[in-house]
Amino acid sequence: MKSNGNYDWKFSTVGGVTRVSIESGQDILHLDELDRKLWTALSCPLKGLEIDEKTMTMLDTNGDGKIHIEEIVAASKWLTSVINDPELLLKRSSVLPFSAFNTSNEEGLHLLETSKQILENLGLEKNEISVADVSDSIAIFAKTRFNGDGIITENSADDEAIKALIKNILDCMGNVTDRSGDPGIDTDKIEAFYQALADYTAWKEAGDADKDNIFPYGDNTANALAAVMAVKDKVEDFFMRCKLASFNTDSAAVLDVSSAKIGEISDNNLAASTDEIATYPLARVNAEHQLPLGKEVNPAWAGAMATLKTLVIDKEYKKAEYITEDQWFGILAKYNAYNAWMGTKAGAAVEGLGYDAAKAILAENKKEVLLDLVAQDQALESKSNAIDQVDRLLHYYRDFYTLLTNFVTFSDFYSPEKRAIFQAGTLYIDERACELCVKVNDMGAQGAMAPLSNMYILYCDCTCKSKPGTLNIAAVVTDGDVGDIMVGKHAVFYDNDGLGWNAVVTKIVDNPISIRQAFWSPYRKMAKSVEDMINKRAAEKDAKVMSDANSKINNAEIPADGKKPEVKPPFDIAKFAGIFAAIGLAIGLVASAIGGLFEWLGAHWYNIVIFFLIIIAIISGPSMIMAWLKLRKRNLAPILNANGWALNQRILVNTKFGATLTGIAKYPIVKTKDPYTTKAPWWKRMLRWLFLLICLCVAVYFILPKSMRPFWPQEAQVEEVVETAAETPAEVPAE
Repeated sequence: MKSNGNYDWKFSTVGGVTRVSIESGQDILHLDELDRKLWTALSCPLKGLEIDEKTMTMLDTNGDGKIHIEEIVAASKWLTSVINDPELLLKRSSVLPFSAFNTSNEEGLHLLETSKQILENLGLEKNEISVADVSDSIAIFAKTRFNGDGIITENSADDEAIKALIKNILDCMGNVTDRSGDPGIDTDKIEAFYQALADYTAWKEAGDADKDNIFPYGDNTANALAAVMAVKDKVEDFFMRCKLASFNTDSAAVLDVSSAKIGEISDNNLAASTDEIATYPLARVNAEHQLPLGKEVNPAWAGAMATLKTLVIDKEYKKAEYITEDQWFGILAKYNAYNAWMGTKAGAAVEGLGYDAAKAILAENKKEVLLDLVAQDQALESKSNAIDQVDRLLHYYRDFYTLLTNFVTFSDFYSPEKRAIFQAGTLYIDERACELCVKVNDMGAQGAMAPLSNMYILYCDCTCKSKPGTLNIAAVVTDGDVGDIMVGKHAVFYDNDGLGWNAVVTKIVDNPISIRQAFWSPYRKMAKSVEDMINKRAAEKDAKVMSDANSKINNAEIPADGKKPEVKPPFDIAKFAGIFAAIGLAIGLVASAIGGLFEWLGAHWYNIVIFFLIIIAIISGPSMIMAWLKLRKRNLAPILNANGWALNQRILVNTKFGATLTGIAKYPIVKTKDPYTTKAPWWKRMLRWLFLLICLCVAVYFILPKSMRPFWPQEAQVEEVVETAAETPAEVPAE
C-alpha cells in the first residue's frame, strides 16, 4: 500500500488491529511518507517511560514535554543522512562503528572526525564509539585547555601571573562552570571585574581628596561611627524621656525605671538577665536633660557607652562626664559627609583586594590577555557543538528504533521477547505475576478514563527504602480469577531494574478477567449474599437475645447480698420448631416443583440433562456473554491516554494475548505425604462418596415422576365406578 508517496508499505495485524510494519531501514528512511492517520500514536509524554530520558529530551525540539510525529520524522531524516546504512538502526546497539558514518555527507564526515577527537581526548584507541564514551563530558575535556564553551579556567593560562589574575576574578566575581567541570570565568565576568576595579579606585580617590571633611576621626572614623550607631536609638530615647518629664512633671516616675520593676527580677540571676535590663532606660531621667557617661548609665549599656566615650566624646569634649542633646546632634552632624561618601560607594566586589592591589591590577591592564584566551576557547565552539551532536547521534542510533516500535506500530508491546516502553515492571500478588504495569502520573485522569478500558485494574502505591517518594502504578490483571485480591492487600512490585518496591492496593477497577471467572461469578455472588444474610440475621438475633437477657437482669429483684442473679437466655423450642417447619416446607415445595418439572419434561433421561444445562445457562449465561463482550474489547488506550499519550488506534488485549501478560502459579503433583494432613483413609473416603451417591440416587428416584421410576410397579387402569347415594346403604345411627 502506498501512502503520501511512492513507497510501498507493508501491513500486518497486531493485537487485533491492522498496523503498518516498520521492519527495515528503508521503512525508517521513508517515514516522512507515512500518512499520519496510520500512526498508532500521535504523541507521547517525555517522562515516565522505560527509555533513556536524555534521548527523549533530545527529540523534544520544541520543549513542550511531548514527542510528536514531526519531531520523529525530523530525527529520522537527520539520522539516516549521517549513517550510511539505515538497516543498522534495527540492531538497537549502543556502539557505533566508524565504518557506519556516511563520509559522503559533510556533517557525517565532521561527526566522524569529532568522534576520533573524543577518543583521543579520553586516551582510547579503537574504531568505534559508544554512548558510554560521550556520557562524561568532564572526562572528555579534562585534559584540554580550551573546549569551545567560552569559559576559561586557571588551566587555560600558561603564565603564572595570568593564573593568579584569573583566581582573583573567581574570588571577587564568582564563577561559571566550565565543560571540564572546573570553575571558570567568561567575558561578562572579566568585564565586570575591571569595571569594579575602576569604580572602586575612583571612589577611594574621591574620599582621599576631601579626607579632612569626610574622615573626622581619621582612620578610626568607621569604628567611631559604629560606636555611635550602636547606642543611637537608646540615647535619643533618653532625651525624649527627659523632654516628656519636663512637659509633665507627674510623668517622671512613669518614664523612669521603677523599683518595683527591678524587684520583679531581683530573685533571678541578674547576670543572666542582661536582655531584660537592656530594655530599661539608658539613664535616670533628670531635669537638666544631661546624659551621664559614668556609673549612672544602665549597666547593660555600660560597655557600649564606654566605647563611645573613648572613640568620640573624649575627642570632642575632652573628658566630659555628661553630654546634652545639642552635643549629641553635633556628633551626628560630623558624619554627614562620611555617610554621603559611603552612599556613593562603588566596586564593592573588589574591595577585598584593597586599594593598592586594585590600583596595581588596573595599571598592569591584562584584560585583553584574558579576553584573547576566551576568544581562543570560543574558536572551538563548532567542534564542541559537534561533540554534542555525536552524543545525540549515539542516543538516536541506540533508541530510535525502540521508540518507533512503541510509537508507530506498538510491536514491542505485542512481542513475547520485548516489553513496551510504558511497561514499568512486574507486580506479584495472589499467586500471579502481572507484567502489564504502567506508571500513573495523574490519578484524577485515570479515574475518568480507566473504566473505559474494560480491564480489571489494580492501582497500587509503591514505596522503596532506597528511593524517596511514592511510585503509583496501574497493574492490569488479564488472566485467572479475582481470588483474594482486595483493596488494602499488600504485594511486591519489581521495576525493570530489578528493584523491589512494597506495594499496597488502593483502588480496583472491576471488570471481567476471563470467561471462567464470569461462569462462577453469579454463584459467588449468590453465596456471598446468602452468607451476608445469614450473618445479618444471626447478628440481629444475637442482639435481641442479649437485649432481652440484659432487660431481665436489670428488672430482676436484687437479693440480700446485693448481687443480681445471672440470667441465661432460655432455649426456645417453639422458635426452633417453627424454623425447622419452615425449612421443611420450603424443601417440600422445591421438591414438588422439581418433580412437576420432571413430569413435564417427560420420561426421557436426556431431558433432565437438558434441564440442568438450561438452568446453568440461565444463571451463568448473561455473565459469560457480558464478559465475552468486554474481553474482546479490552483496550489499553484509555489508561495510556490518562498518562498523556495521544493514541490514534485501539490497543486491544484479547484473551489469548492477555494470558501472556499475567502469569499464574502452577504446582506439580506432589507424591510425598503431608505430615499435618487430616485426610481420611481411602476406604473411608470411598464409603463416604458411596453413601452420598446412594442418597442422591434415592432423592432423584423419589423426585422423578412415577412413570419414570425404574422397578416401580405400574398401577392398572380401571374404570371409575360412581355409586349413587341411593345405591349406597345409609348408615343407621345407633339409638
